Amino acid sequence: MALVRYNPWQELNAVQRQIDSLFEDFQAPTFARAIAAELHETEDAIHLKLELPGIEAKDVDIEVTEKAVKVVAERKSETKTEDNGKTKSEFYYGKFQRVIPLTARIQNTNVKAEYKDGILNLTLPKTEQEKNKVVKINLGEPAA
Repeated sequence: MALVRYNPWQELNAVQRQIDSLFEDFQAPTFARAIAAELHETEDAIHLKLELPGIEAKDVDIEVTEKAVKVVAERKSETKTEDNGKTKSEFYYGKFQRVIPLTARIQNTNVKAEYKDGILNLTLPKTEQEKNKVVKINLGEPAA
């Protein structure tokens, strides 16, 4: 009879591989759950662009305050009936939510929105106080 050296790590590695393969099948990519945003600020307004691919306009809810924009959207799952075969999907179905703090106060009653091809464009006009906000810095005087 031959002696065989016992290696406990070999068994643990095999279990780890099995657990990893189990979670691979059920896990949706985490990057798909976030709403991508692009913010551009001009003197008069803040322009916010949000990426909402595959979501219909009726499934988007937007709330705008003077200091933030909240977007809630839902991608509804498609119901497919297939007799044969197996479907593997990396799409995320369900609710998405993002709150974007704004860098300046805005007039939330005059917001303009446009939604086309999964891109939401919001024009958020600044309040008059924000437009006229000028800070003068004098470098000529010594500090007291």
